[in-house]
Amino acid sequence: MSPNTGTFTGSHVSLGALGDSFYEYLIKSYLLTNKTDSQAIRMHKEASEAIQKHMVFTSKGGLRYLAELRSLNSPEHKMGHLACFAPGMFGLEAIHETYPERKAKVLQLAEDLANTCHESYIRSESKIGPEMFYFNDRAEAITISGEKGYILRPEVLEGFFYLWRLTGNQKYKDWVWDGISAMDKYCRVGAGFAGLKNVYKPAEGHDDVQQSFFLAETLKYAYLTFDNTAIPLDKYVFNTEAHPFPIWNPNSDSVSAKTE
Repeated sequence: MSPNTGTFTGSHVSLGALGDSFYEYLIKSYLLTNKTDSQAIRMHKEASEAIQKHMVFTSKGGLRYLAELRSLNSPEHKMGHLACFAPGMFGLEAIHETYPERKAKVLQLAEDLANTCHESYIRSESKIGPEMFYFNDRAEAITISGEKGYILRPEVLEGFFYLWRLTGNQKYKDWVWDGISAMDKYCRVGAGFAGLKNVYKPAEGHDDVQQSFFLAETLKYAYLTFDNTAIPLDKYVFNTEAHPFPIWNPNSDSVSAKTE
């Protein structure tokens, strides 16, 4: 978007890089203000409906995924690891939705997308997913060429964390354990953790970088999956880097959660 004109400078639409946090913050702004930000929830629902209409596709194998759009009628049938935050976003929408049919529809989408992200993990030798995975005649939830690396990103575990907290379904807790166990096996190095150059052939080595978000997000979401009492979702909202913010209490001069 041009800061001078306020108009969009391109037509590429993605829930991955450069766009994910905007969509994530619409529902979270609504929740952070104790459901008083009517503009945020209106914008979220409009965006959610548009995403479901134009960006959600089903593969030949039955996997639902979020495509990217080069223009409205030109989808790219690929989904990035970054877009795997979406199960959490749709999960939050579903839990706070008052209409039963819409609640069920959106929660099903959240769970279907989480399953697809899980498939991107378990279809690799390392049981960790790549930066980008594709859906076409040659690939389904895998990468054939390029973008085979993993840089310690949190989004897949983040989605599982939210669905575990919101639904109580044990499989999401198990999936977090499987993911973090694979990272411990293949990403642990002498002085910490490092990303993989190729999740399909982990023997190709590491990128020798420990990203800050691995500590701030990946490990945090994994830990919180196994401690339901810490940072409850009815008291806190996580920002896009997994820092918890207490929900505002309109009946108090302070926020609803104690800041200890």
